[in-house]
Amino acid sequence: MRRLLITVAIVGLVAASTAQAATPQQEKMATCNKEATGMKGDDRKDFMKKCLSAEAPAPKMTQQEKMTACNKEAAGKKGDERKAFMSDCLKG
Repeated sequence: MRRLLITVAIVGLVAASTAQAATPQQEKMATCNKEATGMKGDDRKDFMKKCLSAEAPAPKMTQQEKMTACNKEAAGKKGDERKAFMSDCLKG
């Protein structure tokens, strides 16, 4: 019984030490693989090459950063024109 407990403990420690969070490259591979579902041969190979070499999208701006950028672009606009511009800018 004691041997069984020791064996289970060792297996648990080994499993815990090998379990790691996925790296960004592994996450990218998983995403590209998912998008390539149904593709075969050269089409899949070309798609995977492009997908894996593509740069990661730029991080999204916070609402405050968006507001600052839109305010700079709206310089010189007044009234309804500014209001409409700010509305469109903050949506996109």
